[in-house]
Amino acid sequence: MNDYRTILYEVERGRARITLNRPEKLNALSLELQQELHDALWEADNDTRVHAVIIRGAGRAFSAGYDLTPLGNRRPAPEGDHYTAVYRGARTFDDDAWQLERAQRLRMAIFDMHKPVVAQVHGYCLAGGTDIAFLCDIVIAAEDATIGFPPARAMGSLPNQMWVYHCGPQWAKRLFLTGDTITGAEAAKIGLVLKAVPASLLQQEVEGLVDRMAMIDAELLSANKRIVNLALELMGARTMQRLGAENDARAHLAPSVREFGRIAAEQGLKAALHWRDAKFGDGRARVDGPEIRDEHGRLV
Repeated sequence: MNDYRTILYEVERGRARITLNRPEKLNALSLELQQELHDALWEADNDTRVHAVIIRGAGRAFSAGYDLTPLGNRRPAPEGDHYTAVYRGARTFDDDAWQLERAQRLRMAIFDMHKPVVAQVHGYCLAGGTDIAFLCDIVIAAEDATIGFPPARAMGSLPNQMWVYHCGPQWAKRLFLTGDTITGAEAAKIGLVLKAVPASLLQQEVEGLVDRMAMIDAELLSANKRIVNLALELMGARTMQRLGAENDARAHLAPSVREFGRIAAEQGLKAALHWRDAKFGDGRARVDGPEIRDEHGRLV
């Protein structure tokens, strides 16, 4: 039995279910969670009982993003060693890019593993949550899910560059350039997710799809996933992930990123998020029809 602390892992009827399990933090992606997700994905890929994998979230969200709790950059040396190693923080451009690429290597298991992965998205799927979901082979969302990348307003660029391959350049830019969110139903309309269903039917929809995959030889599933992903690679998708991490490090040099950090350090994360988001009203985009807003910036 795998001793995971931040995810739940189970195998039955030809599928592995990986549940992001920090519900009190809306499944914020700590480095520990990202490492455990990576390990569980490769465990499922190696397990001949498994034909496909489902990634989902416990509680009210798929994942509301990365865990912004600052991490120290000093770690104790092994017992008996004569020095203490000092690890990279994010002090330089190269340090920052290194940290972003480390996280990227962990989540790229979704793309690189042989077996198909289905994201079951409900509640909030924001920021880092989208970095996980949009690397999955298929994304099925609840109609009322909230999907977007609000940190693009003041905290950097998007390290996952699968958006344009799903919804095209104009919608990718519309969402990148404002950090606005859309619903699961709207995401399905623009192709950002495969489909959206009522929240009450989401699990049934995902499990039913994986039921069908479980009837197919896992090696055939692998071949058919691989050829589509190779097509994406020929269109630059995998290279774009590497460039996305480096571009995010570039974006972190913007003055607004320093200001966000200053407010967070002096007044707390809640104040920094209010500074980032309050002026955007409800922070929503509208896929169909005009965006008419009231005096508080809310869609009407």
